[in-house]
Amino acid sequence: MTLDEQRISAELRRMADEARPVDALAYAARARAGSTRRRRLSLSVAGLAAAASVIAAVTVATGATGTGPDGVTAAEVDRLPDNTPEQARAVRACMPQGGPVHSMDGRRRIPEHGAVEDFRLLVEYRDEGGSTALVGSRAGFVLCTPSTPEELAERAVFTYWGFKAPGNMRGFPGALQVDAYTSQSRYEEGQDKATRDQTYRVVVGRVTADVRRVEIDWADGRRTDARIADGFFIARVLGKPVPSPDGGKPSTVLDSPPVTVTAYGPQNQVLEQVTDEAYGPLGRGTGY
Repeated sequence: MTLDEQRISAELRRMADEARPVDALAYAARARAGSTRRRRLSLSVAGLAAAASVIAAVTVATGATGTGPDGVTAAEVDRLPDNTPEQARAVRACMPQGGPVHSMDGRRRIPEHGAVEDFRLLVEYRDEGGSTALVGSRAGFVLCTPSTPEELAERAVFTYWGFKAPGNMRGFPGALQVDAYTSQSRYEEGQDKATRDQTYRVVVGRVTADVRRVEIDWADGRRTDARIADGFFIARVLGKPVPSPDGGKPSTVLDSPPVTVTAYGPQNQVLEQVTDEAYGPLGRGTGY
C-alpha cells in the first residue's frame, strides 16, 4: 500500500487538533486520495494501524498547561480506564437502580444520564469516618458515600461535566475546575440497632497535569489537601451543625460557608485559586 507522506502527517496533526476519538483508517484513506502525482511512501497496513492506535488514544486538552509524571490527566483523555473488580462492585452498590436517579426519588432512574456500566471510580477520599468517591462517566458524575444499612446511602444524583448536556469532561479553562461543593451523609447502624448519621462537606473537581496539590480552605479554620488521581480531585471534612437561621425546623442546619480551592504546581506555586465557591446541591444543569 502506498501513501503520501506529507498528507499522512497533515491528517495525523488534524486528528490531534480535533481532540476526540477518530477512525484512523478513515484518515489514512483520506490521505491516499490525490496522491498519484506526489512522492510516495510505502507503509504496511499493520504499521499504519499501530501508529494510528497510539495517536487515536491521545488528545489535546483545552486549557492544559503542562504534563504530569504519566503525561495525561482527566482533562486530556477522551475515555476512562476500566474499573478494578473492587471498584466495579462499589459503583454498582452506589447505583442499585442501574444508573443515576432523581434527586427526590431514589427509586426513579434517569436513563438519559447513563447506565452503571458507563461509570468509573475516579478518585476516593477516605478518613476515619468512611469514604466518599467521585464516580464519573464521560458525560458527568455522581458522588458515592457508603452507609450501613445500604438502603440509607445517599442517592446517586447526576451532574454534567461543565453543567450542561451532553457534558464535557475535558473542557475547562485554566488549571482548576470545581465541579461540586456539596454535602454527603453517612448512616451507620450501631449494636443497639439505632441509626446514627454524620454529614460531610465535600468538594470535587478536575485539574490539569501540572497540578501537584489541591488545598481546600473550609472557612472555619480547617484546611484539607484533596486526594488527586488522574486529573480528578476530592476532599471532605465532617460537617458542623449550627442553629437554623429562622428558628424553625429542623432546629439545626449544616454550617456551609463558601470555600476557597487552590491548585499548586511543582514548585508549590499557586497555579489557580477559586474563592467564595458557594455550597449547592448536585444535579446542576440536569433539570432534575
